[in-house]
Amino acid sequence: MKIAVIGSGTWGTALAQVLVDNKQDVIIYGRSVDQVNDININHKNSFFFGEDVTLPTELKATNSLDEAVKDADVILIAIPTAAYREVLSNIANKLTKKVLFINTAKGFDTEKNIRISELIREVVREDKRLPIVSLIGPSHAEEVIKRDLTCVCSVSQDLDYSMQVAELFSNDYFRVYGNSDEIGSELGVAMKNAIAIASGILEGLKYGDNSRAALCTRGLAEIVRFGAHFGGKKDTYLGLTGLGDLIVTCYSFHSRNFMAGLQIGKDDGVENFLKNNKKTVEGIRTIKVIHDLAEQEYIELPIINALYEVVYRYKKPSEVIPTLFKRSIKVEGK
Repeated sequence: MKIAVIGSGTWGTALAQVLVDNKQDVIIYGRSVDQVNDININHKNSFFFGEDVTLPTELKATNSLDEAVKDADVILIAIPTAAYREVLSNIANKLTKKVLFINTAKGFDTEKNIRISELIREVVREDKRLPIVSLIGPSHAEEVIKRDLTCVCSVSQDLDYSMQVAELFSNDYFRVYGNSDEIGSELGVAMKNAIAIASGILEGLKYGDNSRAALCTRGLAEIVRFGAHFGGKKDTYLGLTGLGDLIVTCYSFHSRNFMAGLQIGKDDGVENFLKNNKKTVEGIRTIKVIHDLAEQEYIELPIINALYEVVYRYKKPSEVIPTLFKRSIKVEGK
């Protein structure tokens, strides 16, 4: 089985290594000539992982999208959501048979604000693809590349394909659970990025453990409320694509979303971060997407609304946070 991994960043490289460890035929497509040469010649991806990580010699990379997708049985996409539509369009034009697309993004299409599985179905014709699968859950590439123990979900509307992908990736350090709740899972892993920014803000403002526990718990309540409104199953949010992904992103310095929030909190404002940030931070745009959808559907999301005030209306976090405690007292779970 030939597997093309589109994206030579941290996650694409880490998942490619998992597949090579599982004796699969894998090729990474990347735009950077230096990164591709580093993988092929030095068996490293030094730009992202430094010099300490050595990749399997069987893992190959290319700068040619044609070479990567030619005769591929599986195409795994590991790029920022902003690039998905263009890259998928390019890939679709090159396909001569049905392939299995695996999505790894945790966000929304930047053009229509739809989920990524919906985007793939829109861009790639049905005669060129099998049922869509998303490989998502609580995972940092920096730990997977070291073969640290990790559990994620293989999510698809077609549970048979979900389980096939689970079998494809699972080994003694990377365990994959099947899941058929596409809506709930994809909304959960996207929305937790926004909550992780709030977690970083609390850290930057030097709030303590009590504050973080409150944020994560009430943040999960908002994720459940939002996801269930659109058809997600409530049980999903107690699993890897809900609580699991929320914990790892809200508490880890590996998380770009947490680190973005940390900078915003330290500055007590978003302006410096927006001016100087050069990394993809999916949660920044997710805040607006969730806020706007919630307004349209009359869904109450106080934490998301507070984040919107900070990120899009340039309010000081130190002034916005106290307003959450001035809301009327409620019964938990109502």
